[in-house]
Amino acid sequence: MGEIGKIVQAPEELAAPVNVPAEAYISPEYAKAERDKLWRKVWLQAGRMEDIPEPGNYITYEIMDDSVIIVRSSPTEIRAFHNVCPHRGRKLIDTPAGQRNARGSRMSFICGYHGWTFDLEGTNTYIEHQDDWQGHLCGGLADLGKVNVDTWGGWLWINLDPDCGPLAEYLDPAAKMLDPYGLQNMRARWRKWIVFECNWKVAMEAFCETYHVSTTHPEFMEFGQFRGWARNQGLHSNIGYEAPKGQEEDSGKLRLGAGEDPRLTTADMQNFTWENANTNTTRTLVDVANRLKDELPEGTPPAEVSAYWITTAKKEDAERGVVWAQVDPQHTAQAGTAWQIFPNFQIGHAVNNMLCYQARPYGTDPDKCIFEAAVYELWPEGEAPQTEWEYTQPHEWPPVLQQDFNNMAAVQQGMKNAGYRGAQPNPYMERSVASLHMNLAKFMGTGAPKTY
Repeated sequence: MGEIGKIVQAPEELAAPVNVPAEAYISPEYAKAERDKLWRKVWLQAGRMEDIPEPGNYITYEIMDDSVIIVRSSPTEIRAFHNVCPHRGRKLIDTPAGQRNARGSRMSFICGYHGWTFDLEGTNTYIEHQDDWQGHLCGGLADLGKVNVDTWGGWLWINLDPDCGPLAEYLDPAAKMLDPYGLQNMRARWRKWIVFECNWKVAMEAFCETYHVSTTHPEFMEFGQFRGWARNQGLHSNIGYEAPKGQEEDSGKLRLGAGEDPRLTTADMQNFTWENANTNTTRTLVDVANRLKDELPEGTPPAEVSAYWITTAKKEDAERGVVWAQVDPQHTAQAGTAWQIFPNFQIGHAVNNMLCYQARPYGTDPDKCIFEAAVYELWPEGEAPQTEWEYTQPHEWPPVLQQDFNNMAAVQQGMKNAGYRGAQPNPYMERSVASLHMNLAKFMGTGAPKTY
């Protein structure tokens, strides 16, 4: 551990205010050290299972200097390998120019340099003039290096540490809190990525708290001002909203609009969200919200509007083959609206859709990152769109996300200011920020939050 201030050890201590030094965001030395101390030690979300549905289907995943091939080797098995030929170190699969990653299908991997060939289990099947090695290419020396791979929630997860612990243990308690939502049943409506002018932590922290909403997204305040919370959950953290009594489901993503007539404000909020964020709702929810004024009498209490809206949308979805997950309202209140999976993945969950963010370093440059966002929802069998990762310029993202982008680049520059004294996150609403840095310090040995 580093000696920068008093390191916060126990999760409950994060209820008190802390200061987070700027080192983790702006230090080139810190950024370089992340490769060995962090990224090669943790489980990383690397893709979706539906990206590789058939034997021979593969995707690649890049993290700093490392590249990994994830392939479905049989109908029931998924394997992962270092994307490097053991002969002279050439990458086996190159990422096409302008693409987030490589994706395709093949029954063997052939090195473009000297033709060494490997099957879907990573075993070397061909070496030209193999006898020249005098029998020394044995014991796996000519095979691909294996990478730990597992699945949860419909995602593919990798770990570059050969001695890592199991994924199920790593994801606790996030996985058990999110399992009731059936995230593995959702498919992407859109997937976007960008190289952005900020550190990956700045990018993730732009979405791990609700404290910024009233200022960064003031238009949402017309629809409600529910107070948000954040909780440390071991390696991970989660955030959510307090909800009015009798509207416990409103502590999740499916929330009513506030105001004298929730029939109208809910429709306004749903339409605004669909058009300006294109996240956190579905076409069914929007359409039913727009009919509330016709199907419910004026003066209907908010709790009844909420129940009618959700019940009707759920029924209409079921009729077209979309079955929502059944989650108890009390569980919803505990699960909140999003989980931050350490170190760099956020799942914004609901019973019928989810919004996910991920950010990764852009090389060793502390001032840049690869930022990604994807929206998923439930679809009738066979009707999910076949989406690809689309590189999207900042001005082409949904307007609400553009507002967040404006903060991200400015924060990165502001942290270099000689007068900046370190982040002072709200200990109730921004505890996820403190949680991230408390856990980063366990890996990095420096940059831990300081108590006052």
